[in-house]
Amino acid sequence: MRTITDLHIHSRFSRACSQELTVPNLAQWARRKGIDLLGSGDFTHPAWIAELERDLVEVAPGTYAYPAEPGARFVLSSEVACIYKRGGKVRRVHLVLLAPDFAAVHKIRAALEKLGKNLKADGRPILGMDSVDLLHLIQEADPRTLLIPAHAWTPWFAIFGSESGFDSITECFGDDAKHIHAIETGLSSDPAMNWRLSQLDGVLLLSHSDAHSLRNLGREADVFDLPERTYAALYAAIAGRDKKALVETIEFFPEEGKYHLDGHRLCGVRMKPEETAKRKGICPACGKQVTVGVLARVAALADRPDGGKPPDAVPFRSIVPLEQVIGEALDVGPASKKVQQVYQRLTDRVGSEFAVLLDVPLAQIAAEGGQRVAEAIRRVRAAELTVLGGFDGQYGTVRIFKEDETEAKQKSLL
Repeated sequence: MRTITDLHIHSRFSRACSQELTVPNLAQWARRKGIDLLGSGDFTHPAWIAELERDLVEVAPGTYAYPAEPGARFVLSSEVACIYKRGGKVRRVHLVLLAPDFAAVHKIRAALEKLGKNLKADGRPILGMDSVDLLHLIQEADPRTLLIPAHAWTPWFAIFGSESGFDSITECFGDDAKHIHAIETGLSSDPAMNWRLSQLDGVLLLSHSDAHSLRNLGREADVFDLPERTYAALYAAIAGRDKKALVETIEFFPEEGKYHLDGHRLCGVRMKPEETAKRKGICPACGKQVTVGVLARVAALADRPDGGKPPDAVPFRSIVPLEQVIGEALDVGPASKKVQQVYQRLTDRVGSEFAVLLDVPLAQIAAEGGQRVAEAIRRVRAAELTVLGGFDGQYGTVRIFKEDETEAKQKSLL
């Protein structure tokens, strides 16, 4: 059964997250996006877990639905920040946790509270504990739990981060690395970049949105072939590191991620790795160290050349969010009324956002959204884009239509 999953999101109880992130809204948007299994996010937060228990009903073992939107199912997930000192260095590693049921969640929460962890302050709590200790804690709560390193390459908050991470899964987890079955590649890298590290050949490369708002749901996702949409089936695929069950992933163009290139945001300096090396990591504007981005960090740890990959590599496709595509096609902002009208019409009449972006015939899209929108989607599918890489916390930009395309050409496609 083809199942699209987005297992890493947040609720409105996480800092810098939209107040619109409620259970009913998440269920509605998951259906419109085409997400079959959505992570609940933030299960460590007491107010959010109370809402989840109030609003969701179990429809299959370990999967839950909001009764008014039964098409989308939830699995229980949370992101936590482990900040600790190891080897004379401060480590900041963000981790995604998956749990099989509410009973397991309450055991995890109780164990963390017993250690004095503050779970009320933020939906993504900061835990002053080692990643290995957290792994032991959740496994003691329930052996069916999963721990997945989040956005694995983010410089400041990730297992491979250039500023605060490790050089390998084994360096971080030691003998317990055998329990780390997958990593989340994050917005600033894609599977092809991760294929360059043979140490990652034995784990699944997963992709999730880390959404802080409803519209960012599904900007990255996994596509599994599961025998049934249950937690047990999902667990078996991930814990079994089953590359046949993981059919493909749906990706952000990594250049658009906030940390793809090196740079210094305050000075507006963006650099490719070779320029950073030439300048010995120094910002040419202010003389301070630049933040080393994901592209350079991958290259530093890689043992394969660019383009190398394992024989069983799982394929992927890259997308631009549909509202962004429509906005550029119509030459208006993605939040504009025009865009919302076209987006609503396409997702009501043609299919989910994923279906429109990836699979629906272009003629059908043109009939409902216009020829220029169909042409924009064709270009995204073919990766005929101009991308300016993100750096030091600033998103990159993706352009579908070239600046030298005339107004006459644009109007001819309307």
